[in-house]
Amino acid sequence: MANEKNRFSDDELLEFKEIIDGKLVEAAEDLKILKNTLSYKDDHGTDDTGRSFNMMEDGSDTLSREEMAQLALRQEKFIQALKNALVRIENKTYGLCRSTGKLIRKERLRLVPHATLSIEAKNAQDS
Repeated sequence: MANEKNRFSDDELLEFKEIIDGKLVEAAEDLKILKNTLSYKDDHGTDDTGRSFNMMEDGSDTLSREEMAQLALRQEKFIQALKNALVRIENKTYGLCRSTGKLIRKERLRLVPHATLSIEAKNAQDS
């Protein structure tokens, strides 16, 4: 275990930075769509419909807006987690498990580039 790596190489960090940059672009676009959906006042053409139908539509619209707001909040948290990962790349601490201090496997970081826990540490935390 003496030759166990304690950080990723600069080339590996660059690879992860490119993955994160791509995910940031996608996440920002998704957030923009969610925010536009939230700010758009859509009456669904129910101006001339019966009052009881309008009330049902309003309730459905409120629920939908709450769901959209929750999705937007989650997306903002995801974007912040990706930005934090970029800071760790700049500090050359990216990929270190905050629980064990060991490197997180590359396969996990390629799938979840903002991960701060190894699979083992995550499973231990969940149980």
